[in-house]
Amino acid sequence: MRVVVLVEDYSGYESPFLAQHGVSFLIEKNGRRLLFDTGQSAYPVLHNMGLLGIKPGSIDYVFLSHCHYDHTGGLLEILKAIGRRVPVIAHPTLFRRHFVTRPYLRDVGIPFRREDVEKLAELYLTAEPVEIVEGLWSTGEIRDREDFERAGIGVYTLKDGKVVEDELLDDMSIVAKTEEGLVVVSGCSHAGIVGIVKHAVRLTGEEKVGAVIGGFHLIDASEGRIKRTVEEFKKLGVEEVYTGHCTGLRAESEFMNAYGENFHKLHSGMVIELRG
Repeated sequence: MRVVVLVEDYSGYESPFLAQHGVSFLIEKNGRRLLFDTGQSAYPVLHNMGLLGIKPGSIDYVFLSHCHYDHTGGLLEILKAIGRRVPVIAHPTLFRRHFVTRPYLRDVGIPFRREDVEKLAELYLTAEPVEIVEGLWSTGEIRDREDFERAGIGVYTLKDGKVVEDELLDDMSIVAKTEEGLVVVSGCSHAGIVGIVKHAVRLTGEEKVGAVIGGFHLIDASEGRIKRTVEEFKKLGVEEVYTGHCTGLRAESEFMNAYGENFHKLHSGMVIELRG
């Protein structure tokens, strides 16, 4: 299995790769290629794919971890670059109204209508886990969330004409079985990264967690929550941590101190090789 960081907030030192606020990974397993999120816009993703020698037409699936624009904004142009109708796997609420009110009212959800996407791809919208490639699943909706990870992030949606806090139930991740144990790939971890890893263990029945990759959304978290997250990772036996994007410097520092050489800062162009 291989995970390629196509775009991330950090491009790396003396790097030819472009960075952008957002995430896009290419996951390769059993001869198939899954594009995990599409960044904020297509240009840096496609530019970095060119540097890596990856042709868009080689992508077999697209997976959208949640609705946010920095994970979905490049979708249409990337689908056009792929050049054929591929499955796009996401949560059924992906296209809901999703917005913030500070410092002013603005939409932060997927910047396309469902009809726009359906012209270019086949939508597979489900809240249930789906085995996409043998040994690789969408986690489905994370219904069992850890109490200490239940922190609102100031986003809202509309329900029966009323403004209500959006719980981001569409937040889903990818989990794969490998020779090194489970590999969990998350976009922003709005469901809580500890809860996501525990869900992955329950889903697969595999207790060894080889690696957790992605944004952990601890950038605005309290020191207590950050320390608790690292402690829970240790209890779960997580062996390698690859993180960046919305994780935040304080949390990255805590993970680096706890994991040493088994902590890895994500950057555009990074290639993560995993046995199996």
